[in-house]
Parts: sequence; structure tokens; C-alpha cells
Amino acid sequence: MIRHADVLVIGAGGSGAALAARLSEDPGRDVLVAEAGPVPRALPEFPADLLDARLVPGARPGSPAVRTVPALLTSGLPYMAARGRFLGGSTTVNGGYFIRARRADFDRWSAAAADDLWSYDRVLPLLRALESDLDHGAAPPHGDRGPIPVRRTGLRHPAAAAFQAAARELRHPDEPDKNAQGAPGFGPVPSNTVDGRRVNTGIAYLLGAAAHRPNLTVLGDCTALSVVVGRGRATGVVAEHGGRRTVLEAGEIVLCAGALASPHLLHLSGIGPAGDLARAGIPVVHDLPAVGAALSDHPQVAVEWVPRRPMPEPSGSWLGGALHLRSTGGAEAGDLEILQSLVPVSGLVTGTTTVPGAPLPFLVSVLAPRTAGGLRTVSADPGVPPHIEYGYLETGADRRRMREAVRAAAAVAATDAFGEVSRSLAEPAAGTLDDDRELDRWIRARLGTSQHTCGTVPMGPAAAVDGHGRVHGLDGLRVADTSILPTAPLRGPAATAVLIGEVIAQAIRSER
Repeated sequence: MIRHADVLVIGAGGSGAALAARLSEDPGRDVLVAEAGPVPRALPEFPADLLDARLVPGARPGSPAVRTVPALLTSGLPYMAARGRFLGGSTTVNGGYFIRARRADFDRWSAAAADDLWSYDRVLPLLRALESDLDHGAAPPHGDRGPIPVRRTGLRHPAAAAFQAAARELRHPDEPDKNAQGAPGFGPVPSNTVDGRRVNTGIAYLLGAAAHRPNLTVLGDCTALSVVVGRGRATGVVAEHGGRRTVLEAGEIVLCAGALASPHLLHLSGIGPAGDLARAGIPVVHDLPAVGAALSDHPQVAVEWVPRRPMPEPSGSWLGGALHLRSTGGAEAGDLEILQSLVPVSGLVTGTTTVPGAPLPFLVSVLAPRTAGGLRTVSADPGVPPHIEYGYLETGADRRRMREAVRAAAAVAATDAFGEVSRSLAEPAAGTLDDDRELDRWIRARLGTSQHTCGTVPMGPAAAVDGHGRVHGLDGLRVADTSILPTAPLRGPAATAVLIGEVIAQAIRSER
């Protein structure tokens, strides 16, 4: 094991696996990765359910590849947020949704960071370099030589075909390539799955060419507890590995533990809002108020419909089609999402692909960029979870957009085209749909989250990190995961998480 690395990467998930693999392409740089979960050394060592693209392990309570963190979705509404704890992080347990952020997102992030490194034109070559698009090949704006395979879900399943026909009946535009920055509409979902197999970032980046590099070491079951800081510089990380505490030393440390774990780790290290840290009994090392001050995510509810006849089992993915549309007065095109599941909710939570007689869901989300809530560490004990609030449905605009999204899904189910496969909407009932207050109550009772957390260690001159992920006021410490995005993108962030690893790796290499 490398005891003193040039770069220590905390977390081998969506961002960390990409960053570590890219940095280790330089043979003179020793890279050490500390991953809290198991680290298989070969594909056959992965449990079959983590590779099956028809399943969503993160939706299954008790999955050994998932850790859960208590949170409040809105006042008085508790929730358990799921995150991957396995090589590949949450890309191992999520739905395989791999849609790029929108140009508007990059414009917003670039402005917030005061760094055109995050402009769409600057990141496009990296977006192309990280993928092998199996549908479009190297045709602009896609790549065909990257580690992540991207395949769009087929629309051959009867429910998916009916969704497409219903969207056309409602005159929503076709959007055949959701990674091409076209006008939002209906289309298949780009996914990092091939022939029914999920290809997470651990498989794509660390079990490929990087696996045999002598300058790259990946430690599994190695939990980071705090960052060691002396004289304004991060020099190592206290970690628990093999039942013992050890200090992993490095010339540079990059936190890629995710938008919930990275700010918590910074807080445990004494880096964050001084008043909160002192109240938690944590000695203040560096007052940085922006760490955990807010977060950004997407609220979600399931709108279920009753099949007219038994639906076939999905063959390659649990995902059908996706419809993106603009909310009334929405500043961003496509800020509402209707994502089709070909597996019942009861199947998603039990790990089965068919449940006879069960309704099928549309997963309905509001993607409008906003921040709310936050993450506050309440104890110096790493085993005590932080206090997390999502701050959903706080404003009239929040509630209005959520109602619009639910009603848009109900409109799809009510079309003649969708009636070919659907007997009826399971709920909400017509009376609830027509009454704002009743619909607000219905939504709150069923509220969930898309698990798209960002913004807890935001980039910006007056925020927590700069556009290269460097923590303001400290040397040798960066953050490179979705926590640095000031707001969640207008799409799910999995593809953007990988991009963050690529962007920060390029920044590090350019600085050397």
C-alpha cells in the first residue's frame, strides 16, 4: 500500500473513480484511493443484483451496498437518503440514468464559479472523452472511445411505446437524443447500461486499463474520519481500515465522498461554519460558512397507473421513456420530468422485476434549480449522522410546480394512446387532481426525492471552493463531487458527477 501518495482520493464513486484513473495516467504520480465500501478486483466479484440494469439497488431497504442517512424532506417529514457504499459509489446502486446537464446549467455554474472552465464549450470535449456512445458513435456531440458506455433505452416495451404515442398525442416534441442539447420533449433515456448490465464508474474506470498501473492503489473498506490540517495545509486523512485507525498521508487530498459525506467530513475536520462546529464540540480549524449552508436536489413523487393487461417483464432496463417539459412561467426549458418505470414501485423496493397486479409508476420530479435546507454536523463523533434538511415544498412556486408535474403525468395517462395499455390512473383521483389544496396534501403524503443532491460545498469566489475544487483558505485540499455544483442540474447528476472527476483531474494535471 502507498503510505504517502502524491494524491489521496477519498471515494471511488462517480467522480472519484474517474479522477483517480485520469490522474494515474501520469506514471510519475502515485495515486491512492480510499473507498468506504467493498472493492472487487474483477467483474465476477460483483454481486449479480448490482449489475442487473432492471433493478435499482438504492431503492431496496437493507441492501448491503447502500448506506442510508436520516433527513427531513420538509418540516416534519422524515426520510432515509440512500447512497452507494461500494466500488462505483452511487453509480452502482442508482437507476443507470446518464443524461448530461443542460447548457443553461453550465452557464449558471460558470457564472457562479467565475471560471469559464465550467462553460459548456469548455467541458464538451471532456463529455465526449468520458463516453462511448453506442447509438451515435463519434458523431457530434458524442464520443466513441471513452470508458462509460452509453445506450438509450429502447421504446419497444408496450408501456414505453404507449408513452411515446401519448406524448405525441399531447403534441410534446420528440427528443430522440437527450444528450444533444435539443429542445426538451419525449425520448428514450441515455443509460450507462449495456445488454441489461449496469456499468458503474468503478468497472469503467478502475477495472479497465487502470487496474494494472503500479502507481494506483485502491483500498476498500477504508472509511475516512477526518482531514489532518497543519499550518494551513492538508497533509493527510485519518481513516479506519482493517479495524484500525491509520493516517494516510498525501501531497494533495481530494474529497470525492459525495454531496452528503464530503461536507460532513469537512465539518468533522473543523472546516465549516465556526459557530455550528463549536456547538457540536468540534475544534475550529478553518471557518468556512458555505460548507453545508444549503443543498440542492429534486423532489419526486410516483404517479401510478393500472395496466389494462399484464405487462411483459422489462428486458434491458427498468427505464422506459422520459418526458421533459417547461413549468408555467418556468425560467428553464424542461424543468419538469416524467420518468417512466417499467417495474412497479413494490418491485423496485424488493428487487423483483414483476409484481402481478401491481400498478406501474411515472416518477414525477421538479428539476428547477434552487437551493434550500442544508447539512449541519451535530457531533464530533463520525458515527453520529449530520442533520440534513432538503427544504422541499417551502414556497408557493415549489408547490405549484409539483402540482403541474403531477397533472402533466395524469394528462399522459388520460390520452387515448396511453389508454391502449392503461385502464386508469391509480391515484390521485379526479377530485384531488382538480383541487390545489387536496393535491398539495396528496403530494406531501407521498413525497420523496430523486437523490440528486448537490450544492453542499459550492464553488464560487465567496463560497467554499474555487472552480478547480480547491478549498478556499487551505492548501492541498480539494473537493470533486456534486457537492461543488452550486445548484443541481436540470437533469439527474450521474453523468455530471463523472464529468466533475474529469474536469478536476484535468485542472490538477494542468497545474503541475
